Amino acid sequence: MTRLHLPLLCLAIAACDSGSGPASASPQRTETAIFAGGCFWCTEADFEKLPGVVGALSGYTGGRTANPTYERVSAGGTGHYEAVKVTYDPARVSYAQLARYYFRTVDPTDAGGQFCDRGESYRTAIFATPQQRRLAEAAKAEAGRSLKGRMVTPILLAARFYPAEDYHQDYYKKNPIRYRYYRFSCGREARLKEVWGR
Repeated sequence: MTRLHLPLLCLAIAACDSGSGPASASPQRTETAIFAGGCFWCTEADFEKLPGVVGALSGYTGGRTANPTYERVSAGGTGHYEAVKVTYDPARVSYAQLARYYFRTVDPTDAGGQFCDRGESYRTAIFATPQQRRLAEAAKAEAGRSLKGRMVTPILLAARFYPAEDYHQDYYKKNPIRYRYYRFSCGREARLKEVWGR
């Protein structure tokens, strides 16, 4: 593109963004949901591929320690889970659909962590608002019927969510080779197939 055309393009974009034209869309209404599914790199990657999800933020929740860091949470004793705050468009995907999808991305029968990641920070949980709780419980009951086994994933009241350090955000995009190697070597896909089948 030549420099001559660049100002015209900028003016066109500005006109579209101003909301003054008939083609401008109404602001997108979004909602959030919090899921702990073991390694937050994987949980984030799983949710961000789902249509209707606007984005996912890795972080920590459910514990007693204020302003937790990765080192403190990983060492144990904070009570925090690695979790992901999912921002989604309820016109495209419902909370009930997110909760059902979540259970298929984890092993909800494992109380000690997920896959190769062991310890309290890697446990599974859904952190729901009072309005979300009924839908989360229904998704858990449905998953339990499918597995015909013991479900250990709790539905907990949503607590303060602390974003993780910047280097954890979008790890699967920033470090695709390392991420794919980690996910494979941790046995996530193999265990999910074992638990849920295809």
